[in-house]
Amino acid sequence: MSKPVSKVREAKLELYRKSGKIHAKAVGGKFNNLRWAVVWLTQIIFYGACWLGWESQGVTRQAVLFDIAHEKFYLFGLVLWPQDALLLAFVLIIAATALFLVTALAGRLFCGFACPQTVYTSIFVWVEAKLEGDHLARLKLDQSPMSWRKAAIKLGKHGVWFLIAAWTGITFVGYFTPIRELLASIADFGTGPWETFWLVFYAAFTYIQAGLARESVCQHMCPYSRFQGVMFDPETANVAYDGQRGEPRNLRRHAAGAGDCIDCGVCVQVCPTGIDIRDGLQYQCINCGLCIDACDQVMDKIGTPRGLIRFASERELAGQPKPGGKRFQRRVAAYAGLLLLCTGMTLWTVSQRSLLMVDVLRDRGALLRETADGAIENSYTLKLMNLDEMTQEFQIEVSGVPGLQIVGASRFSADPGSIRAVPLTLLAQGEQQLSGIQPIQFRIFALNNPAAQAQEKSSFVLP
Repeated sequence: MSKPVSKVREAKLELYRKSGKIHAKAVGGKFNNLRWAVVWLTQIIFYGACWLGWESQGVTRQAVLFDIAHEKFYLFGLVLWPQDALLLAFVLIIAATALFLVTALAGRLFCGFACPQTVYTSIFVWVEAKLEGDHLARLKLDQSPMSWRKAAIKLGKHGVWFLIAAWTGITFVGYFTPIRELLASIADFGTGPWETFWLVFYAAFTYIQAGLARESVCQHMCPYSRFQGVMFDPETANVAYDGQRGEPRNLRRHAAGAGDCIDCGVCVQVCPTGIDIRDGLQYQCINCGLCIDACDQVMDKIGTPRGLIRFASERELAGQPKPGGKRFQRRVAAYAGLLLLCTGMTLWTVSQRSLLMVDVLRDRGALLRETADGAIENSYTLKLMNLDEMTQEFQIEVSGVPGLQIVGASRFSADPGSIRAVPLTLLAQGEQQLSGIQPIQFRIFALNNPAAQAQEKSSFVLP
């Protein structure tokens, strides 16, 4: 009797998986709660950070802003310039290393909880469920012929999707054009060509990816799902079905020799990518844990311990000791060490970052000049870049050759974010015990800001 029932249930699951658009069943539980906590956290940061203000030099500006026109990146009190590109490299390395470390420990956690595709798909599906009903109601509505009711529901849903996508596009562009100015420009139809392009592109991208493509992105478009296999090993914990405990499946839980799996299929119904986790590890699995929540609820109902589906490694499922192999430990230690190293280097670079950059260029026209009174002159060009947000007065000092001095002015001002080329002539007395090329050092510092200083080496040519 159990075999025919099992076949009917299996046929329903196949029909459910191959019916086109996936309508996943809603499920509660700790993993679902965690996913929504991440959704709230990421979206509060994304939608809210562009509205934060920061007061600097008596002027309030946007706290987080990529000012491409003026080649600045404002991050609260920190102002970064193109010369700080090393920090961007460090940030990218940190992000990649953190992803590798998490993947080595517990598989595609990023995909299941923090990936923008997952986050926005969750938001769009929530809107769909509120307007169209649960997964069965949505499936029934999609399969029903077109009617005024269906058209109204679909238009309402797509209208809300469009509003979310449009606001997402506005927020994205608001990190490059101050959000308040951008909204005023949109209201007056005065956005520039690049702003218009990115508003349309990002809004359309969000609408298509989260509203229409959904699981197809994870199944067919995401490159991470393709190369994740090289980052896994038998020690890596993933969402997995315990076949030794669950098999053989049987609807009659207390039948002789039956496993804990009652073949209810709820793990398939809640899966956002439409896979059956009982078939083993699959690249489409995003480790969201929803099948764990669903299975745990079923286990509670039938009075069986939770964990038939859980985060587990191949070794654990095979009854071997939990992760702790030497290869696993070395790999995790390498990722963790690299992450700590890059984080430390980033913090050190920021702490040691000077607001003044100097480049010293010697005059290529002449190595030296001898004055009428026998003194020796060398000419230089100093390029001073003021990375501060206010105009600075800089003092220049030189050392390295006895009696070396600056001919003319030794103080120069530079506007915020500007590069000023300062022609400079150095003079040394002709009667020197030294001769030939001698090393010298320039010291440049801001009179109003001791932190803005730099030292550069050069050379002075004597007869």
